[in-house]
Amino acid sequence: MSAPTFHTHRPARTTAPAPQDTAPPATPAHTPDTAPPAPHTTHTTHTTHTTHTTGTTGTTGTTGTTGTGPSTNTTRTAMPAGTADTRSTGMPAGAGDRMSAGAAGAAGAGVSAGQDAFGHLSLTRTVPKEFVHRASVAEVLLTDWHRTGQDRFTVSAQWPRAHSFFTPINGRHDPLIAAETIRQSGLLLAHTEYGVPLDHNFVMHDLTLTLDPAHLHVGPAPAALTIDVTCSDITRRRGRTAALRYTSTLRRDGHTLARADASCTCTPPAVYRRLRGNRTHTTPLPLTAPTAPQTVGRTSPTDVVLTPTPHPHTWQLRTDTRHPVLFDHPVDHIPGMVLLEAARQATTAHLGHPTLPLTLTTTFTNYAELDTPCHLQTHPTPTPTTTRPTPHQTIHITCHQNNRPVFHSTITTTTP
Repeated sequence: MSAPTFHTHRPARTTAPAPQDTAPPATPAHTPDTAPPAPHTTHTTHTTHTTHTTGTTGTTGTTGTTGTGPSTNTTRTAMPAGTADTRSTGMPAGAGDRMSAGAAGAAGAGVSAGQDAFGHLSLTRTVPKEFVHRASVAEVLLTDWHRTGQDRFTVSAQWPRAHSFFTPINGRHDPLIAAETIRQSGLLLAHTEYGVPLDHNFVMHDLTLTLDPAHLHVGPAPAALTIDVTCSDITRRRGRTAALRYTSTLRRDGHTLARADASCTCTPPAVYRRLRGNRTHTTPLPLTAPTAPQTVGRTSPTDVVLTPTPHPHTWQLRTDTRHPVLFDHPVDHIPGMVLLEAARQATTAHLGHPTLPLTLTTTFTNYAELDTPCHLQTHPTPTPTTTRPTPHQTIHITCHQNNRPVFHSTITTTTP
């Protein structure tokens, strides 16, 4: 199974930790940097390991660290008095005030600076990158969240007018930036609301995304989004969340921009190492030549993830582990967002003209390994001769590696 993955390290509980549980396969992760500082009184944290113990007292927070891992020295900012504690969900020190930003702001008589008028959610800074498994702060799309009911939440996000990889398509935001937003939302809520430790590995099993192109236009300012999320099918092992499904509605200026449904599982590091065995330390294949960028809807060869083959409608997956967005940090297999991009590029190449995905349905079945070739094939959906011509076209994409299926997608597109 494949999905975007990164090892992050969770601050430890101030009480004895819960025993490790088992879970379905999940993706590897990356060692995070420290969380962004919060305003007000500062104090110095000496980090000797990768496990943290965090608490707050009055107007000053105190953070100590224990465990195993590399040593760093950082300066953190304490939470103001009265804000939420970092609790025992494994949030980075200083993140507690972020958790309370939306709910606390809504409780006031008016909307404070830095909060949007319709959702009372902060749009002035991102959530900690550790919560969404990103090494680069620039790749964090989410800005705030709060609980609205039992297993119901509202998340805020912002899309830039021009992203280095999710580039606009004929004046519209790239639909795959919506997929990345959904991915980040699931990780954020799993960590902050369901207590999944930051060092657990995640894998997305399936994703369905439907978009309305009328609300994808790039405006004169970054797009501010609210995302209503409902979690279900929550599986717990030994009192800790091991899997969940979440449905999301993305809104922009009060209009529904997209709807999505996804599921993921979370696996403790020790279990993940047993599941992956010797696959966690492999050497990627040499980088193969890219397909001509214009044939897959790209302008730069750097962003092409397909290599041509002699066979019609068949490509080899091209994995450039140096890509700053698709490979945001070192991983032991090909991330799910790379596979989604490959499916989109294969669809464009198959149709022979620029495309704007309207619906995307993907199921991940096995890990896509870095050290062996992976091939994609496209299959069009026959158009009944009795129906009128339609601007929408549907393509099925399959991907295999070592004679095993990796994922399959169905993408319906229109001409932008």
